[in-house]
Amino acid sequence: MPENDTGRRPPLPPFTEETARRKVRAAEDAWNTRDPQRVALAYTPDSRWRNRSESLTGRERIAAFLTRKWRRELDYRLVKELWAYGGDRIAVRFAYEWHDGAGRWYRSYGNENWEFDRNGLMAHRHASIDDLPISAEERLFHWPLGRRPDDHPGLTELGL
Repeated sequence: MPENDTGRRPPLPPFTEETARRKVRAAEDAWNTRDPQRVALAYTPDSRWRNRSESLTGRERIAAFLTRKWRRELDYRLVKELWAYGGDRIAVRFAYEWHDGAGRWYRSYGNENWEFDRNGLMAHRHASIDDLPISAEERLFHWPLGRRPDDHPGLTELGL
């Protein structure tokens, strides 16, 4: 998998509130592309993940995981929100909506803890996630697939 042009992913640690918020939005935007190769470039080549009950190491495994995820989680739309930050670490909370192949909708809620290297690549990601079945009428994320519009409410504004 090719490196990005510089091998750096600004903003770089140590994070301020402003740079942490930009890092969170950049991650949300990338994940909303549902492009496993692009998303994997934000992680160090040896990045370590825990996602639910699965542990992964390395970009290739991360990209393979994301490929499986987005084949199963259809019409995926994600919102992330900064929870805390300090030094080279950021904590986020998130929610995403998706449906399975049978058309059943879900809202998945979770928290992530991130640790970055000096180049702004994520070296560690720990995610805890719960899935809530919802009806199509309960959906809150209706923007066209891709980046969430800037004027779309975030988690706090939506009461999530």
